[in-house]
Amino acid sequence: MNTFKPIFAISGPTASGKTALGVGLAQSIGGEVVNFDSVQIYKGIQVATAKPSEEEKQGIPHHLIGYVDPNVNYTAADWAEDATKKIEDIQSRGSVPILVGGTGFYLRSLRNPLFESPKTDHELRSRLQSIAEMKGSPYVYRMLKRLDPAAAKKLFENDAPRINRALEVIFQTGEAFSRQQRNRSDPPEFVARIRLFVLNPPRDLLYEKINHRTEQHFENGLVEEVKQLIAAGVNQTGKALGAHGYRRVCEYLRGERSLESAIEKSKQDVRNYAKRQLTWFRREADAVWLNGFGNEAGIVEQILAETVSI
Repeated sequence: MNTFKPIFAISGPTASGKTALGVGLAQSIGGEVVNFDSVQIYKGIQVATAKPSEEEKQGIPHHLIGYVDPNVNYTAADWAEDATKKIEDIQSRGSVPILVGGTGFYLRSLRNPLFESPKTDHELRSRLQSIAEMKGSPYVYRMLKRLDPAAAKKLFENDAPRINRALEVIFQTGEAFSRQQRNRSDPPEFVARIRLFVLNPPRDLLYEKINHRTEQHFENGLVEEVKQLIAAGVNQTGKALGAHGYRRVCEYLRGERSLESAIEKSKQDVRNYAKRQLTWFRREADAVWLNGFGNEAGIVEQILAETVSI
């Protein structure tokens, strides 16, 4: 095995064609896909996750998809640990790991390992979540800004889950979250060989695709899926059912909004998420931007050409 082969990371906003590009690249270079989408990891969460079908995989092995119980508090650090093992296994067989997904925090946790934080205090987490829901993400962001300006500066104002986690650590330890983040372990050897490519399709076409796909999710049984998950005991306030689409369906089933409102709000949520994804990856200095959707002709060749020049 050539240990100096590059490892590819394919990202971009939701609905930009990451799956198609990952499969196309894998077919060209003898690769295997490792998922880094934080919703696709869950078992039973299917309709609105864009998990690739067997047809879409086209025989390419896909890893870290549908393997986590939806009630498990699975973290970015957990994913980084699992991904490290999977990448090393793929390389040991002479294949090329191709990381595909849109959860930038997962990828960053692999490239820049997280510090060892205290175990989750579920009562504290619940209180912070309640505050965020009642007063909004900007309110808890201002809390963090007062307690730890350095940590707040690295987060988006509307990123309630990570803001809450930073506040949890501060309240549990009595020490600034940003100061504790300095106590990180070294990344795995292969991290230096990761080459990041980010899809950047035309915004109007992307939003049109997001709207159409969201409508399809509801037509394909999203509401029924959520009913079944809740009946099976999946927590409505957990990470799995807090994902885009699922959260609004839960609100509809609780009588908090109409079905039409759930559909339109889901569209808006996903469009806003796509915008945040693009903003996130603009902060990654080594990202190579690909203007177009992942299924467009010539994108794979562009990646291979850019890799030679890196």
